[in-house]
Order: sequence, then structure tokens, then C-alpha cells
Amino acid sequence: MDLWIFNTPAAPATARLAYGPEEQQFGDLRLPPGEGSFPVIIVIHGGFWRARFGLDFMGHFAQALTDLGFATWNIEYRRIGQPGGAYPGTLLDAGLAGDHLRKIAPQYKLDLQRVLAIGHSAGGHLSFWLAGRPQIADTDQLYTPDPLKLLGAISLAGVTNLRRGFDLKVGGGVVEQLLGGGPDQFPERYYGASPSELLPLGVPQVLIHGEADDTVPFTISQEYFNKADLLGDPIKLVSLPGAGHFEVVDPKSKEWAVIVENALDLSRSGNTKSNINIKEEAKPGEAAEGT
Repeated sequence: MDLWIFNTPAAPATARLAYGPEEQQFGDLRLPPGEGSFPVIIVIHGGFWRARFGLDFMGHFAQALTDLGFATWNIEYRRIGQPGGAYPGTLLDAGLAGDHLRKIAPQYKLDLQRVLAIGHSAGGHLSFWLAGRPQIADTDQLYTPDPLKLLGAISLAGVTNLRRGFDLKVGGGVVEQLLGGGPDQFPERYYGASPSELLPLGVPQVLIHGEADDTVPFTISQEYFNKADLLGDPIKLVSLPGAGHFEVVDPKSKEWAVIVENALDLSRSGNTKSNINIKEEAKPGEAAEGT
């Protein structure tokens, strides 16, 4: 596929905001036209939690969602190979970035009752982990006493089960690098850091995954769905025949309409009085114009 998202600059964000004192603790906020309150999507990039990839390549993805009427918060976080990256910093940063919406909501007119998280690959793991934070035990290093509650979460080819990711050696064994070892060495880290261990999350979740993905195997999403469904979570699995790993984050791909449909459905499930104006349709590539 055409990986234009990696070499074409996205439209500038409304604001780049720090959510913490460290160099990588910032995010790009994009606001749609209008007075608000705006539904929010936390956008979380992938790259196997490694320093090589940053948030820039998700700029087009975030802008396309903003064009539909969402405020988007495209977050950066400390990654493997950077000071403070890997466990626990990578996960704590994602949580800190999510909770930062409380601080900026009044100024930017954000609807905190309608916050979704959408992440790709490693970001898919972090998006579901954000949704599952209320399930983390107060004895866990990743515990936060009052995490921002999400309306729902979408994983795009995400590593939502870290134990399976370890077993399958995704990313050349990157899960071991993220958590500092295997599940036999650090079982408590796998319990607190893996969405599959936190089930049931208690919020709607959507897994979208290409069946031809050779980077993160489709079976990870299938197995997560089976477990979540068995435990009674509101869960949906969307398989994309013939799609690989990056089509799901390309607003010009034919798969883009699937992401839009599910984001709209989750956002509409919130019962708020927000003054929002979300476009009803998005043909493949349509929302990408001007990004």
C-alpha cells in the first residue's frame, strides 16, 4: 500500500500542549469548527512502543476525524529506548495524557462525557488499557485513583493481549522489552498492563483488524474478542479481508469508512447534552482532503 502518511506532513494542529514535564509528554489537539462542547477522541500511535515512531504519522488520521466533528488529542509518550520509556513510564504517560483532558476541557470546550480512545498497533493496546484502568488494583504500580472514564475504545490491529504478544514474539520480542521480561518473571506487570487481564472492562470496545496483517497477527484480536464476549463485555470484532497493518490508519483507504462508522456509533452511545455537529458520511478518502 501507499504509505503516504509517513512522508506527507499533516495539517497543523490547533495546539501542541504539554501534559507533563518530560520531553515526550505532549499531545496535538485539533478542534473542529463550532462552539462545542466537542466529543473527543484520544488518538494513540503505534510503532511497538519504540522510540523510532512518533505521533506525526497519525496526524492525517487525527485530522480526518476532526474534519468529521471530533476534537482529537493525538498523544506522544515515552517509548522504549528513551529515558523513562517502557514499563511503567510508557503506560503512565498514556494515563497522564488521558487525564490531562480534564485540565484543558474548559478552555477548549471538550465534552468529557464523550471521550473515546482509538489506537493503532501498540496504540491499540494503550487505548484498551486506558479503558481498563478503573480495573487496576490499588496495589499495582500502574494504579491511578481517579482515572478519566472513557465512553469506549477502538483497537486498530492492537496488541491487546500482552501474554500472547510475548508468546508470538510480535515485533521481534518487543513485549519483553516493554515489560522488562516475560510473564514468568513479572506476572504482576502482565496483569496490570495487559487489557486482556483487566477484562471485563465494562465499556464498549471495538477491535478492527486486517486478516492479512503480518505485523500483529489477527488471532490476537480474535482471542481477545472471545474472552471479552464470554465475560459479558460489550465487544465487537471487525475483520478486514485482505487488509494488512496500515490500511486502518490511512484516511484514503477503502477501510477508512469502517473506522468512521464505529467511531460515530460509539460517540452516539453517550447520553449528553453536548452541542455537536458530526458529519454523517465519510466515503473512502473524502475526509482526508486538505490533510
